[in-house]
Amino acid sequence: MSVSRQAKAIAVAASPQIIDLRPLAVALISLTGFVFLLRFYEQLYAWTDGLDSFSPEFQTHWTSLLNGAFLTSGVSFTWLMAYLWKTRDRDLNAITHTLELQRLGYLIQWLLVLAMALYWGLSFFSEQTAVWHMTAIRDTDFTPSNIVTFYIAYPMFAIIGAGAFLYARTRIPFFSKGYSLAFGVLVVGIFMTIPNVGFNEWGHTAWIMDEGFAGPLHWGFVFFGWMSLAVFGVVLQILMRIHAILGSKAIEAIGKN
Repeated sequence: MSVSRQAKAIAVAASPQIIDLRPLAVALISLTGFVFLLRFYEQLYAWTDGLDSFSPEFQTHWTSLLNGAFLTSGVSFTWLMAYLWKTRDRDLNAITHTLELQRLGYLIQWLLVLAMALYWGLSFFSEQTAVWHMTAIRDTDFTPSNIVTFYIAYPMFAIIGAGAFLYARTRIPFFSKGYSLAFGVLVVGIFMTIPNVGFNEWGHTAWIMDEGFAGPLHWGFVFFGWMSLAVFGVVLQILMRIHAILGSKAIEAIGKN
């Protein structure tokens, strides 16, 4: 090996790693495993113990799950926001471009996990809920499918979205200097699906009993859910910042390699 090639190899080995996909892998595997556990729990107890909300079995398997979901969501949100704020970077103007690129990479991973959580919440479990309500007669707003969808899956992606927003605000100079409209639309939009749950359940109780999938009471979910497409605006801002840091020539060199 020539001296120049050897020096280059040493420099590459000593350079800090910018992209670390291990957190992404752990998060996606954990999220998918959690979803499969929820679905397995439904398979075990939804039809056998979830049709009569006055039965002791319902109280054991579903009311307890609902109460646990309320507690876990509140604790998780409070802990995550407190942790991100307490560990925030207090001098963002002093960070290096390498560190900023690392953090931009982690932010992209946040958004990928959020996208997966949105799929499970707004697509998989939401469509399951619609099918449940068009199949079974319910005697409570807190049906097994509703508990899993509205009180576990929805808070989960709302918490992940809020975490991504605060991570960007406290660790990345570009997002700390102002409020990103795209990020705001993304986080507020997906959060507003949760208050819309209350309107939806009130409407089905006192206004429109029909559980048609495209009924007016479900339009709010569509309106706020589609705000998740603002994630593309956030990604565009991230890519623009990466381009500003690396420059045109570096981007072209990466593309050639």
